[in-house]
Amino acid sequence: MKKAVTAKKSSATKTDGASPSRMIDGRIRELGDWRGEMLARIRGLIQQAVPDVVEEWKWRGVPVWEHDGIICTGETYKEVVKLTFAKGAALDDPAGLFNSSLDGNVRRAIDIREGEKINEKALKALVRAAVELNASKKKPAKKQPA
Repeated sequence: MKKAVTAKKSSATKTDGASPSRMIDGRIRELGDWRGEMLARIRGLIQQAVPDVVEEWKWRGVPVWEHDGIICTGETYKEVVKLTFAKGAALDDPAGLFNSSLDGNVRRAIDIREGEKINEKALKALVRAAVELNASKKKPAKKQPA
């Protein structure tokens, strides 16, 4: 019996049978304002930067993008859309996108307010750098006994 293969696997718990990608679609629709539009735009930029990115839905409603580990999360608040990079403190940010969570030793975030522009080129570079960092930290597969 052949097993179905999907392009983007997900290990996150599914809610009501919906995939994480559909849950993110739902969040974007549910917001129905600039925050939903911004989340959709950020999502598209992440997908352009890393076409085989895996979308997850974690912590009871947070969109998460992964590739060999978490790249970033996309949280929405009343005043901001917050893009938090899991290992942001280890990433070079020559364009100065990080503007939040700057005191921590691990994470860094980008708070985007209504009407603000996104430096798309710099954001894609930051996403790709996060993927490269994750890949460099990936543990090699264990050898199977002969």
